[in-house]
Amino acid sequence: MDEIQIAIVDDHALFRDGIRMVLNQIPGFEVIYDTADGNDFINFIKTSQVDIVLMDIEMPILSGIETTLQALGLKPNLKIIALTMFTDEMHYLQMLKAGVKGFILKKSNKYQLKQAIDEVFSGGNYFSQEIMQKLASQSIGKKSNDHDQLSEREKDVLNLICIGLTSKEIADKLFISIKTVEVHRTNILRKSNARNIAGLMIWAVKNNFVTLE
Repeated sequence: MDEIQIAIVDDHALFRDGIRMVLNQIPGFEVIYDTADGNDFINFIKTSQVDIVLMDIEMPILSGIETTLQALGLKPNLKIIALTMFTDEMHYLQMLKAGVKGFILKKSNKYQLKQAIDEVFSGGNYFSQEIMQKLASQSIGKKSNDHDQLSEREKDVLNLICIGLTSKEIADKLFISIKTVEVHRTNILRKSNARNIAGLMIWAVKNNFVTLE
């Protein structure tokens, strides 16, 4: 299998050097480009191909949000993972709407980093566990841009999935059978085209079922 080619966009040189060293030690990974400047990255992808981008959120010249929007405008299939501090909560929604496929905390170890890259490269989504818990704790239930996409009961089930309840707990709370919950869960995943709960969370945020206060 060809190596996964990775670009790093982060304005901290020591962090870039460290993550490049870690990633190049993982079989099947190759960092082919790194930069502190979002504008430089945009120019790079105009003439070059990359499989995965690790994108810092807060950068002084061009923010990770704007860099992501411009990059995906040029290369819609580009797979971008946001590099984030846990305190970047206010930017999660903006990065999701910009089109990132996942979030990984900068304090994560190399095994978590490998898992994130492998998952996103294979077509999935990835959240660090802490970020998943943070998203799940936010307010849920605003109207979708396409309000007919989910039934009211499916919205109820989605709400409870996103705050971490099991099928049995959802069944007990809504006074329905576990089998009915599973039917709703299957329908929600089908309508959202989500492969896992992380993908479902991204879909829920983008469609305004989940909001970040």
